[in-house]
Amino acid sequence: MILGDEQRDILIIGGGTMGLAIAIELALRGARSTVLSRQFREAALHAAAGMLAPQAEGLPAGAMWNLCTASRNLYPSWIDKLEQLTGLDAGYWPCGILAPVTDERQRDRSHPMEPDSRWLDTSELVNYQPGFAESVLGAWWFPQDGQVNTRNLAKVLVSAARILGVEVIEGITVQRFQQTPRGEITALESDRGRWSAGIYILATGAWAQSLLPLPVTPRKGQMLALKPPGQPLLKHVIFGDQLYLVPRRSGKVVVGATSENVGFQEGTTVAGLQALLNRATALIPELASYEVIDTWWGYRPATPDDLPILGQGPAANLYLATGHYRNGILLAPITAKLMANLILHQTGDRHLKAFSWQRFQAPSEARV
Repeated sequence: MILGDEQRDILIIGGGTMGLAIAIELALRGARSTVLSRQFREAALHAAAGMLAPQAEGLPAGAMWNLCTASRNLYPSWIDKLEQLTGLDAGYWPCGILAPVTDERQRDRSHPMEPDSRWLDTSELVNYQPGFAESVLGAWWFPQDGQVNTRNLAKVLVSAARILGVEVIEGITVQRFQQTPRGEITALESDRGRWSAGIYILATGAWAQSLLPLPVTPRKGQMLALKPPGQPLLKHVIFGDQLYLVPRRSGKVVVGATSENVGFQEGTTVAGLQALLNRATALIPELASYEVIDTWWGYRPATPDDLPILGQGPAANLYLATGHYRNGILLAPITAKLMANLILHQTGDRHLKAFSWQRFQAPSEARV
């Protein structure tokens, strides 16, 4: 039986990408934490395609662009550290991303461009990736973007946390915070008792609003996986209009994703999957001969401005790492690094200021 009222150093609520990445980073710096997870399989980590795509997404210049590119640039060393620690393959693949264009107006990009990114006309594009439909006029090539296999990454994160001595407790639903009149959190109440710590970190993704009045809502995404009948066609991630195609080294292709404001409605639908298949085959006709081998769904944690909520929370000993929307996998390394700096050393960062919860409401309006 778990004694929940034992005092911990740090309690992390949420055992998905952010919760585990932060716990691992804290452990590597000598800090002990306990992760409370309701259901690990619910985490967006399991449903995501794993694109590392700040360039392909066309993020505008500013705080989010800086955060995402900084995190993508951390990926090689972050993955190497995790793989060496666990002996497992995380499925990181800096394969580059192609963003095909079917409308001449899409050729003009006002977004930041890295020096080695370039436009490919159809004569060049076929050398990078054959099989595009005749409607494709060319594509933008982003060689620094890539992908990670999220199902592999999930195993690596769990393994790394355990090896480092992180206490990960599954099957706990945190119900509310207890706090002093001055606002400091003294404990958590859960369906398995009371938990207390010196520091609390909220990393519950799409479920954040169940504990705090934060504007984080679920954005459902349906996805499917295809298997080629012969040799794989796709060599790079394809980032299209309301569609992405993510080839794994095994040859499997992940196709995603819908974006639906339907709350926590479960399941895949004919309409959702058909829309994805129509877009995929319109872009690369040969995919029509592929076998559908899997379908699934998940919930992205969305905010009104599609930016994450990071940093100090509305209590002195509460920290927030949620609302990453569709960039959670990409932002894991930088989130873990910045949050560990803030929690252990009270070191702020230029990256964090733009992502404060206070951008949505005055401090006096937020109560735990």
